[in-house]
Amino acid sequence: MELQFWGAARVVTGSMHLLTVNRKKILLDAGLYQGRRKTAFEINRALPFDASEIDAVILSHAHIDHSGNLPSLVKNGFKGTIWCTHATKDLCSYMLRDSAHIQQYDVKYVNKKRKRQGKKPFEPLYTDADAVQTLSQMRSVNYYAKFSPLPGIEAFFRDAGHMLGSANVTLDIDDNGHRRRLAFSGDIGRKHLPILRDPEYVEDADVIIMESTYGNRLHDPIENAAIDLKAQVVKTFDRGGKIIIPSFAVGRTQELVYALHKLHENNDIPQLDIFVDSPLAVNVTEVFKNHPEIYDEEITAFMKAENLSNAFGFEDLRYIRDVNDSKKLNTRKEPAIIISASGMCEAGRILHHLKNNIEDPRNTILFVGYQGTHTLGRKILDGKSPVPIFGDPYEVRAEIHKLEGYSGHADKNGLLTWLDKARESKTPQHVFLVHGEEENMFPLADAMKKRGLPHVAVPKRGQVFEV
Repeated sequence: MELQFWGAARVVTGSMHLLTVNRKKILLDAGLYQGRRKTAFEINRALPFDASEIDAVILSHAHIDHSGNLPSLVKNGFKGTIWCTHATKDLCSYMLRDSAHIQQYDVKYVNKKRKRQGKKPFEPLYTDADAVQTLSQMRSVNYYAKFSPLPGIEAFFRDAGHMLGSANVTLDIDDNGHRRRLAFSGDIGRKHLPILRDPEYVEDADVIIMESTYGNRLHDPIENAAIDLKAQVVKTFDRGGKIIIPSFAVGRTQELVYALHKLHENNDIPQLDIFVDSPLAVNVTEVFKNHPEIYDEEITAFMKAENLSNAFGFEDLRYIRDVNDSKKLNTRKEPAIIISASGMCEAGRILHHLKNNIEDPRNTILFVGYQGTHTLGRKILDGKSPVPIFGDPYEVRAEIHKLEGYSGHADKNGLLTWLDKARESKTPQHVFLVHGEEENMFPLADAMKKRGLPHVAVPKRGQVFEV
């Protein structure tokens, strides 16, 4: 059995891990790499293997850094089945087509410049037609329902507690008569998140591929996030400003809406208009409404106590789809909260809101999620000024603040607990750390080795392991 790591290898984005067994190939995730635009463009466009030789794909969840390059795979000849949970497929039906729209829009914008420079135009990474074809190849199953992606391999999903539909994957493999169990953690969620159930653990694994995003960091208590959110809203409102929140359309936006709903119901924040300005976030919120079976006890109890059929809507909240309504927000003078995608400020309507608000000291730019290296969000959060938006420099005069409590990833203690729980049934012979930056991965690997694990590796991109 051979493992080769092609994405999220010593970086956080672009999850893509290739398993070869009995001369068959299974790809675990096929995510978009996010970072410096030129580098991301090159990595995402040049698949490091022949897509037609991939026999099956297993998708842990719908976030674009895990699912976003599936249409490239299909475009380049992949004909097999993509296995996932029901909620993941529902989310991908919106997310992959939205991603295709962004690919086509970005290339159109770049090609205007290339035409003026007399250069050959680029083709989009993939199109809407590629995304639609990808969706036709997806097959969804329930948690714990066993499926066979290839002969000799039986698999099932457990709830990873990271986002709606997220899963860790267990593969029971007959490797030429030798039975092995491989577990892929996907992204591991935090305990006690307000909407989702707690992450579940794998059992009896011989090999584990495990995320490490916050492998050397500890999160603030989740309860502190609501206190901090309230303080930022009140402070910005008092100085007549707007709160601009770059937020991931899936998961983080719904957590924020739910948190603001509770603050609103308790009269903890002033009455002001709240806008979710992202067509994708609007569509995704509908998916959240349609999957109450995945909710945890907290949100279920809140809805029952308030006699609500929907936890993601209240009178001061408005969802924006139309682009003209989005543009009107930029000329608005009154205080407001604007939640918009993308979460790392790399594309979408958030760029327009930053352009129009980042130079006003009355405003607050409020970050609620991880900002990848070299992204615009990381530059702003690191205190750089001016910053480039649509190629032009803008001085950062707005207040910059990060809410630490809203991460959907387990921290160092959460990751080690997840591994300890996995070890209760069997000590894995191999653990491979992925989906993290080196300053978080290597300390986590050291902590695991001190727990007596025989082999903990931090693969480089393209590195091959026989297990």
